[in-house]
Amino acid sequence: MSIAIPFEKIEQAYSYAEYRALTDQLLSEGKTTGDNQSEAMIEYTQLNVQRMKRAEKVFKLNEETEKHLQAIDRPIYWVVLSEAWCGDAALNLPAIAKMAEVNDHIKLKILLRDENPEVMDKYLTNGGRSIPKLIAVDAESGAELFTWGPRPAPAQQIVLDWKASGSTNPDEKNVAIQKWYAKDKGQTIQEEFIALLNQ
Repeated sequence: MSIAIPFEKIEQAYSYAEYRALTDQLLSEGKTTGDNQSEAMIEYTQLNVQRMKRAEKVFKLNEETEKHLQAIDRPIYWVVLSEAWCGDAALNLPAIAKMAEVNDHIKLKILLRDENPEVMDKYLTNGGRSIPKLIAVDAESGAELFTWGPRPAPAQQIVLDWKASGSTNPDEKNVAIQKWYAKDKGQTIQEEFIALLNQ
């Protein structure tokens, strides 16, 4: 059995609080995470800080999700590949963090995609380095338990439909995804995690 992600790499990864602090620190220096330090990426990061703050306030765990999370009886890592400029990461990480808080057995760790290509390239989506990507790892054996990402299935379908349409205007896709997230309020990600925990 192979180890999904080396333990030393997981141990060096950021907690959610550390990731948020890093994002704020970099923005104060006019920077963001990742290889692309363009003005656009920095603007996306500023927007994402607002998205995360809003998501942290509005996301509500339902009883069914809590019950399934509390049933986890062994230590696991939820390792998420992310970058501060990624809109889907900003909209999903707060939900993932709240779910992880339910049970002390779950340790959420965040790896920056561009600094960890060897990990990212094991978890591509349709051949691309799409994020966020969560890999659940048994904290004792290192075995991969499940993966999730880069976004809930209905939001992913919006992306696939947009690509299939041949449109060259990403704003169409982005507006549709934002509307979907605003309407869903973090319910689908909870349903998807329950299904993964029960497989």
